[in-house]
Amino acid sequence: MTTAASSSTKLRNAFSYCVRQVRTNDYENFLCILHLPPGPRAAAFALRAFNIETAQAGDMKETNLAMMRLVWWRDAVDGIYKKKTLEHPVIQALGAVISENRLSKHWFTRLLEARMTDLDSMSPLNVAEVERYAEDTASSLLYLTLEASGIRNTSADHAASHIGKTAGMGLLLRASPYHGARRRSYIPLETAAKHGLAQEELYRGQNAEALANAVHEVASVANSHLEKARSLAPLVPAPALPVLLPAVPAGVLLQTLERINFNVFDPKLVRGVCGISPLWMHLKLKWHAYKGTY
Repeated sequence: MTTAASSSTKLRNAFSYCVRQVRTNDYENFLCILHLPPGPRAAAFALRAFNIETAQAGDMKETNLAMMRLVWWRDAVDGIYKKKTLEHPVIQALGAVISENRLSKHWFTRLLEARMTDLDSMSPLNVAEVERYAEDTASSLLYLTLEASGIRNTSADHAASHIGKTAGMGLLLRASPYHGARRRSYIPLETAAKHGLAQEELYRGQNAEALANAVHEVASVANSHLEKARSLAPLVPAPALPVLLPAVPAGVLLQTLERINFNVFDPKLVRGVCGISPLWMHLKLKWHAYKGTY
């Protein structure tokens, strides 16, 4: 086998690994990505796989080990921009995507720094800090996907910012039981105090009324970002619309939260995809893609 053929096979295997990672660990975004054109679709799978790998690194129980792993990812991304790509399938795929699309290093750095800072952080003080974390992580991924789609448009960027905040905040709320079991919480301290919520109630898995009220407040802020993003739709260029489809599962998740009275311990929240059947989510996305909406 020639060197060129070997390299091509290695790269194809790297992208296949990324697709499997996203399908297994981020199914709602897997469904969204299927509606992108082939080039941006491959890039989006690489970007989402990178997000999964760094999120899993940040979830390691030992903070020092988690930080070491995130530093490894930071150095690996630095290496791509220095033409020194490491032998890891996600890094191999990212290297090809970055080279082809000239993606901004800034968004990778911002995402990684947010995850590193989060390792040593207590609960956020206020909703603004939750919004900032969602912007630095989920919105950064959408900015990169827009770049990979060749889209440089202010309205698309603004919509992506709001959709990222909606999706990121919703994900943190959905993961509250997981974080609570590890004695972490993304319910802002000011919001908890306002509703008389003791963090121990969340840590013990108790669905107190105070917790539901606090979740409702955070979810309402997330929903306001979704409404703002959708109000920008007439200004967003058509090629950007499929990139913004993650607004659909983000909205469904908020609807599920409302349906279960903001009880983050209700098993319906993690049933199917964002609380609905995978088939129904697939049909919703197909409808939005057909209509050119998000």
